[in-house]
Amino acid sequence: MTTAIIVAAGKSTRMGSATDKAFLSLGSKPVVAWSLLAFERCRDIDRIVLVVRKDQQVAAKAVVKMFGISKLQAIVAGGNRRQDSVQAGLDACDLDTRYVLVHDGARPCVTSDLISEVVKLVKRVPAVAVGRRLTDTVKRIDKGITVTGTEDRDKLWAVQTPQAFQARVLRDAYKALGKREVYDDCQAVELSGGTVKILESNALNFKITTVEDLQLASLLLK
Repeated sequence: MTTAIIVAAGKSTRMGSATDKAFLSLGSKPVVAWSLLAFERCRDIDRIVLVVRKDQQVAAKAVVKMFGISKLQAIVAGGNRRQDSVQAGLDACDLDTRYVLVHDGARPCVTSDLISEVVKLVKRVPAVAVGRRLTDTVKRIDKGITVTGTEDRDKLWAVQTPQAFQARVLRDAYKALGKREVYDDCQAVELSGGTVKILESNALNFKITTVEDLQLASLLLK
């Protein structure tokens, strides 16, 4: 079985502390509904676990019912950190889950075709991150606004989701993590000594973090 964990439990601080971006209107649907539908329509996904803030579980159930998400297995409450939310999603997966995909609910432009590509690759390698090559020059600033160096952009990628894992690999990586904090799930695998492969995506699979991002997504998803 292949299970998708859609994480939509963030605090949305850059959108305004009182705003939960996962449930903002994006065209005709809430933001999180676009991701749910992409995974629902993907033939390579068997089940979906949705992770939301505790106070949004009722709203999440309404969205799932409204848009006919038949693959939903569970709606669970997230934690204080993203990795805590992912762990809650993992705990809700059935033991027969062989492959796990983790996706940010705030990336509404994900497509079923991209999801299928990720599933196909993770059946051959332990972990997969979707990403794109950086095209801008990247400066390093250690403090304030003074440039202290220039990075080699040929070796740098901007990482997106979905990220996919052979389920045992991700479970073991999180067990070994202890109290350490990670930026994404692939980093947990990296720290455990595992191998992560990159699947090249495109800039349209961006994450909504600001009002401007929401406006751009509205134009793309008309």
